[in-house]
Amino acid sequence: MPADLKTLKEDLSRRMDGALETLRREFAGLRTGRAHTGLLEPIKIVAYGQEMPLNQVGTLGSPEPRMLTVQVWDKSMVSAVEKAIRESGMGLNPSADGMMVRVPIPQLTTERRNELAKMANKYAEGAKIAVRGVRRDGMEQIKGFEKKHEIGEDVAKTWSEDVQKLTDQYVKKVDENLSEKEKDIRQV
Repeated sequence: MPADLKTLKEDLSRRMDGALETLRREFAGLRTGRAHTGLLEPIKIVAYGQEMPLNQVGTLGSPEPRMLTVQVWDKSMVSAVEKAIRESGMGLNPSADGMMVRVPIPQLTTERRNELAKMANKYAEGAKIAVRGVRRDGMEQIKGFEKKHEIGEDVAKTWSEDVQKLTDQYVKKVDENLSEKEKDIRQV
């Protein structure tokens, strides 16, 4: 059965979308000057004998531009939520008020902004590596089709060019996301 370029490109696109989505999630965890609930989503808490995301023990909110809240559902979890946020390495200092944990978002220093920009670059480079890995797999599949004589040399060359164009589109999307995140980090 001859190979199909459309199916191959759909598979590669789906995998490259996964790399892009992972990058967006990683970027959401990078703290900028504004409060958004995505900042707390990567934080894990030990609750009821197992590790779970913060949003499974309380409701995350952003009532003000420089304040996040966690409305904890179980009173026994309030101190654990407070501790998990404090120890997350994000430089946040939460305070409990009954079953509500308030998390003020401090202004970022220039030094911290530079660190965040470096982390964003590292995440973007990881996404580019993932996209290039998907490209490599696609190119290997094309070579395999050619070796089995399912496609000719000219078709293989055309398909390889299409896979490269797809890769370039995704690398450009990664760069656009990085540029947007760096702009967000640098805003005062």
